[in-house]
Amino acid sequence: MNMHQTPEAAAVALLSRAMLPALMIDRGDLPAAVKAVADMLSETGQIFNQGGFLVRIVNEPGQAVRAVQVTHHAVTMWAHELCRPVALDDKGNEKPVTFPERAAKMLVDGVALFPPLDGIATAPLLADDGTISTHEGYDPSTRLYCARAPRVNVPDKPSQGEAKAALQKIRQVFATFPFSGSQRVTANDLDHVDLSTPPGEAESAFLAALMTAICRPSLALAPGAIITAPEISGAGSGKGLLIQAICNIAYGQHPPAFTAGGDRGELEKRIASELLQSGPAFFLDNVNGTALKSDTLASVITERPARVRVFGETRMAELNSCCWIAVTGNGLTISEDLARRFIAVELDPQCDDPEARDFPTGRDGFLAEIKGRRAELFSAALTIWRWGRQNTMPKGKPLGSFETWAAWVRDPLLTLGCADPVEAIAKAKARDPLRQRVSELFNAWWIEHRTAPMKIAELADNVSEIADPQGRGRQYIATFIGKLSGTRLGGFVLTRQDAAGSRKNGATYQLRKIEN
Repeated sequence: MNMHQTPEAAAVALLSRAMLPALMIDRGDLPAAVKAVADMLSETGQIFNQGGFLVRIVNEPGQAVRAVQVTHHAVTMWAHELCRPVALDDKGNEKPVTFPERAAKMLVDGVALFPPLDGIATAPLLADDGTISTHEGYDPSTRLYCARAPRVNVPDKPSQGEAKAALQKIRQVFATFPFSGSQRVTANDLDHVDLSTPPGEAESAFLAALMTAICRPSLALAPGAIITAPEISGAGSGKGLLIQAICNIAYGQHPPAFTAGGDRGELEKRIASELLQSGPAFFLDNVNGTALKSDTLASVITERPARVRVFGETRMAELNSCCWIAVTGNGLTISEDLARRFIAVELDPQCDDPEARDFPTGRDGFLAEIKGRRAELFSAALTIWRWGRQNTMPKGKPLGSFETWAAWVRDPLLTLGCADPVEAIAKAKARDPLRQRVSELFNAWWIEHRTAPMKIAELADNVSEIADPQGRGRQYIATFIGKLSGTRLGGFVLTRQDAAGSRKNGATYQLRKIEN
């Protein structure tokens, strides 16, 4: 008896345990016991196969819905909560035993016994024809675990006028955020977006980010969102608050934020760990004063499935991630491989101390309003979405890998007068430090050498200095320029010509002008 239990409670516990079904453990046929416990766990509707790993859905009131990896120790505990493992003694009588550790490990490795899980949806599921449906629990058709979807009120056939009104409702709620480039007015001593003018580039990107978050569980692929502010005066401008508000509308919960860590290797581990929890949103916060690079993010955003390495293990996990990815930072830029995978929202409070700004309800009051109006704001966004699905929309600039996203999210907003967030991708690329360095290199190369085939050792000093600003040597320059072979940038293309005959001659590189 537990020393903290009363005799009555202990008696109830023993009675409850006696009522559990017996599970015969035959040491010569452990797979049979493994299959039996796997069937019991499957019936709970909480255990799934996520990319080759066993996970359990945690759906506790007041907490974010998430998936956590299952250990063989947890399997042993659950086995004893679901049944009474027994074995036969020498006389053929049943006796209680502990569910064998070997069997528990077999079950953890036998993930194919459980339904596949692609992610968690705390929003209604959407179809291309404008259908909106809600589920509770696991949905085999989408391989999503669905929970806590809000009740929405969306017209069966929204008009353009209703879509415009829905857009204005959303803009009104977020008008006090300092979207860069927006027309602004002052009313009641409060600075806010002039809602009588069309959304500017940054506000349009925010609206696309909100719509993306809402549609994300139903989209195979979608770009992430990056919220930036000036490096020195950007603290307190509302980047994190904007992400919190988006997630409270789209998912009804705060996204757990995490930071980049000390180096790129640590960042990749943290990203993989967060993605494996299958939460509806992924929030990388405070990536300040740097150029974000991540092979994991690049792969997960544009590939399904994508393979990621699990921290502390040699195995790879296969992810079909449908979580919405958001990153914030002051003075943050995106490396070119990520630039086309993110919609950029720039905030500029245009003051020295943004955190000192005074708002009527403060941060907590604002988020409380968002939570209270979740169903209303969600319905407004889906009104825009359904209107877009039921009518022909003019198409904006193409964005590879995200054609469905463009039709569902970008094109309806574009038709309602928003700026095209895809147009801003070129600006994000232009701010990539590597891209700037290569552009500078090509321009200097052209001035010095024009189209002449050049060996690395023959490059002008100022060209070599741009390629190797830290003076690491000729081998570094050869490697750096070698990787640029075939690169097209700033109206130039660099090509490589392998050495002919003796290897001592060395390869040459030639820069040519190209037309767009």
